[in-house]
Amino acid sequence: MLGFYNYTVVLTYMGMLISFLGITSALNDGIYLALVCLMLSGVCDMFDGKIASTMDRNRKEKSFGIQIDSLSDLICFGMLPALIVFKISPESRTAVYICAAYLLSALIRLAYFNVEEEERQRGTEEERRAYLGLPVTSAALFLPLSISFALFFSLPSDKIGKAVLLAMAVAFLTPFPLKKPAMKGKIALLLCGCAELFLVFKVRGL
Repeated sequence: MLGFYNYTVVLTYMGMLISFLGITSALNDGIYLALVCLMLSGVCDMFDGKIASTMDRNRKEKSFGIQIDSLSDLICFGMLPALIVFKISPESRTAVYICAAYLLSALIRLAYFNVEEEERQRGTEEERRAYLGLPVTSAALFLPLSISFALFFSLPSDKIGKAVLLAMAVAFLTPFPLKKPAMKGKIALLLCGCAELFLVFKVRGL
């Protein structure tokens, strides 16, 4: 079978499969489950790099890890968020344009990241300390928060969702430095995710 099979890619595959569940849910108007799947995919992505760093991989295995991670991210944090916003914006031509622009921006950013990361790894064995531009994984934090907040306070979730997608699309391609969160930062993000999950369930009435 083509590919490299070891424990370093398990979380990446899990995140992608969870997002596929989210996509099927969004297509069937299960927006709440789609938002939960988006957040769970974000958790998987948060720790897959850390797990990968525990194994001594050769050059091909590292390159495969970079590619498979970004391909998965395009599904998890490109396609799924765009589909969620599209589904909560019925018969909106503006939503089509914004979702398309968002997905294209995510694709460009991920491809550029792959090029930069492979160049960086050729020159150093150190872990990445900062990103250039907003990572696409931020969709797992910002979109569920904004949509669940809008639903909780009876605000127009479609307009807020479109605004958040557009803002993230611009931030994906804007070359500003962003420090990579350390373990304390990841714990803080997890706590924010738990609060978002509670808000989603509250809105859902669970």
